[in-house]
Amino acid sequence: MTALALIDYGAGNLHSVHNALRKAGAQDAIITADPQVVARADRIVLPGVGAFRACMDALSAIPGMIDAMSEAVGQRGAPFLGVCVGMQLLADAGEEFGRHQGLGWIPGTVRLIEPTDPAIKVPHMGWNKVVLNGAPPLLEPGEAYFLHSYHFEAADPAHVAAVTDHGGPLVAAVARDTIIGCQFHPEKSQTYGLSFLSRFLEWRP
Repeated sequence: MTALALIDYGAGNLHSVHNALRKAGAQDAIITADPQVVARADRIVLPGVGAFRACMDALSAIPGMIDAMSEAVGQRGAPFLGVCVGMQLLADAGEEFGRHQGLGWIPGTVRLIEPTDPAIKVPHMGWNKVVLNGAPPLLEPGEAYFLHSYHFEAADPAHVAAVTDHGGPLVAAVARDTIIGCQFHPEKSQTYGLSFLSRFLEWRP
């Protein structure tokens, strides 16, 4: 049994997320593209930067990987963390460069940020507040680092764990059962990000 599997599907932030996980206490975190390792992992992290379609295509191109993720998370209840585009892939679909199917683990659609104030620039880049929605697992109020042009529109408000504001409210994190996803980059969010990852490593949902 692998304690933590960090899925390697060519994501640009793979190694920075790995370094942050190790700093947060995951000395046994394994970078892997092996579905069998993922299927047996105690907990799983899916990183991601770039375009929704490219990331989904790359993940789907690893034979058996999505099935292994589904087995570990859906059947065994292994805690799962999606980071940035890794969070967005949890949605039913993404609308970047056309409409493309996601994992469908948390109902919703990933759409272009359209600020209510035209003076607000896209992408949403830099430090911003994380405001909790209800009493979500793992998250605390604070400031985190964001970099994204598309955002997660959850079909069920109960799955919105936290929001931020950039010309209107944007989802900062989603959560359901043993699944949590953050739009912010914990690996770039210094103390706030490392403490969040540390809580994920101890999470027993």
